[in-house]
Amino acid sequence: MNSEKTPEWQKTDKYDRKLFGRYGYASGVDPVKLWPTPAQLQEVIAEEKEWYPPLEEILQNIAVKQQEKAAKQLAREKLIAANMAKMPKMILDWKKEKQETKRKAKEEKAKKERLLVLARERFGHAVDPRSHKFQEMVAEIEKEEKKRRKLLKRQKRQEEQGLTALSPNRAG
Repeated sequence: MNSEKTPEWQKTDKYDRKLFGRYGYASGVDPVKLWPTPAQLQEVIAEEKEWYPPLEEILQNIAVKQQEKAAKQLAREKLIAANMAKMPKMILDWKKEKQETKRKAKEEKAKKERLLVLARERFGHAVDPRSHKFQEMVAEIEKEEKKRRKLLKRQKRQEEQGLTALSPNRAG
């Protein structure tokens, strides 16, 4: 053991424990020095506490994880149920929106056709909708429609004011 020819790994406590485990007292190793020192024992205890928690703690952690999983699943199911309850309304809204877009597209197409017919009547020949003349005519027509709507609105407002002015006189 104390010879220079003995490799370093054979001089360790780990090797002595292995020898005593294999050959017992015949190995010539003192069993007293095989036990860990108080410092080594404290290190082992600290390591066990850190890496190997007690069974109660493990079971408690498992229970907490299962409760969290169950709560998460319940919340997800509630969300799905709430969304499924909203589904018929959402489908109706989607259908209305789709119909509205189709209606608007039809109106735009009809307006464009009407404007093309009007341009054909005004100019005496078919006009390209991208041409400068057509664009000017459309702007002019929109301006006239805006004036007409404004006039109708003003007349309606005057009629309402006239009716409200007459109402108190009739009551008195």
